[in-house]
Amino acid sequence: MNPNKALWEKGDFTKIADSMRDSGSALVGRLGVSRGMKVLDLGCGDGTTAIPEARLGAEVLGVDIAGNLVEAGKKRAASEGLGNCRFQEGDATDLRELEDGAYDLVVTVFGAMFAPKPFDVAREMVRVTRPGGKIVMGNWIPGDPTLVAQILKISSAYTPPPPEGFVSPMLWGVESNVTERFTSAGVAKEDISFEKDVFTFEISGTPSEFLERFRKYYGPTMNAFEAAEKNGKAEDLQRELEELFNKQNKSGNGTTSIPANFLRVTVSRK
Repeated sequence: MNPNKALWEKGDFTKIADSMRDSGSALVGRLGVSRGMKVLDLGCGDGTTAIPEARLGAEVLGVDIAGNLVEAGKKRAASEGLGNCRFQEGDATDLRELEDGAYDLVVTVFGAMFAPKPFDVAREMVRVTRPGGKIVMGNWIPGDPTLVAQILKISSAYTPPPPEGFVSPMLWGVESNVTERFTSAGVAKEDISFEKDVFTFEISGTPSEFLERFRKYYGPTMNAFEAAEKNGKAEDLQRELEELFNKQNKSGNGTTSIPANFLRVTVSRK
């Protein structure tokens, strides 16, 4: 099986996505989505941004490599009666089933950044965006002190080194790398812009309960704990992550609200 597909089908990302709904809707509200607009939501999961795009009247196609998340997205759209929101399996590195210039807007929020072959990903996103359209990416930032970058950093210390040739998904959070990838796909440097933004994870439970979701359902964290258990270090990993989640929680009264910084990339297709 495709290793990336296996990673994202391993757990159940819907358990994490439940904490991301409000921020997903808020981000979509800033993208200028309008009725009848054709939107591709790439690495869509179960529709954290695809569903809000459809609520605004856009014709949305959500594409994700994980079959379980595609099925979950279909159920969410059906439950809201959103016939203008479709989901299908697909690989961000090769969107051959999608026509050139078919979309007014391509959105990928913490999705396509995890696909391998980043230059292929950039080229495919540019290819399927119509002239005059745009691409918006939300990418985690390497070394950032907030939640997700720190989860991945801590987890990496407990897992075996990646295979030779592995390109870190976090490089999508570095402006120079993003520029190189899109200019290689034919985009002018001046048509690429960047803005630091914030995504907030919110649940009604405690930070420790939120961490448990990551341990049970988030593929990268699941892998880290499996490796740590083999080395007798699972308790160390648990302690480090407990400290992180509790320190970053901005809420109280047994609830959790943790902001995480990300890089918002906007590419104008000329």
